[in-house]
Amino acid sequence: MLFLGCLSMNAGAQSHKANKTGKVTPAPTPAASSTPKPPAPGPGKKNGRPGNATGSTSASDHVPTYFYEFSRPGFDYPKVLIEHDQSGKGKISFEKNGASEMITDPIDLTPATIGNIDKMLTELDFLNSTENYQTEHDFSNMGNVTITYKKAGRERTAKYNWSDNKDAKALMDEYKRIGYEYTWRFEIGIARQNQPLQTPGLMDQLASYINRGEISDPPHLVPFLTELSNDERLPLIARNHAGKLVRQLQKQDK
Repeated sequence: MLFLGCLSMNAGAQSHKANKTGKVTPAPTPAASSTPKPPAPGPGKKNGRPGNATGSTSASDHVPTYFYEFSRPGFDYPKVLIEHDQSGKGKISFEKNGASEMITDPIDLTPATIGNIDKMLTELDFLNSTENYQTEHDFSNMGNVTITYKKAGRERTAKYNWSDNKDAKALMDEYKRIGYEYTWRFEIGIARQNQPLQTPGLMDQLASYINRGEISDPPHLVPFLTELSNDERLPLIARNHAGKLVRQLQKQDK
């Protein structure tokens, strides 16, 4: 008992001494825990590239009845898929050589283009015909096409890569023209944002397409080319070429 009392008195003396010589720093109070708020959602991802240059709206509200597929491994665009409705609203999806995923953009075909497609389907009597449009020679080195058409609950698909039937070949070529235009629009959209020095070459490419008849209904490009001719981000040579094409197409449209 005497020993415990001494210990108690000694502890009290040390405590009194500590209070007299300085304050004892209290232990820090733990900060109140809180769950960090997630960052506000940013704008949706758009394939890491500028918006579609056509100005078309989303095709999600349109039910496609025309379908086209082109495939040829090794081409710059080894796969191209096009689908649209009777009004021309739809989408194009394409695979760029070396890319890991398909790129999709809305399309808005002109009445002239839809008229050409419908005329050829009518001439072929496409839904009723059982004709094999494939020529006896295989030209798959130029790419294979698959065309599907739906109407009034009926549907037919034709696959070929070349045809001696002039309407079947014209139908294939019309869709190829659409593919040329929209893949070019994709390239020019990237270049004007990130690599303007590539735009003169792309204007030369478009001029070649137009002069070879590989763009469907070329005058509809006038508003977009006018926009390019006034885009000061582009080199002067590209802007001047765009303006020259505008005048050429306006003259053709008269």
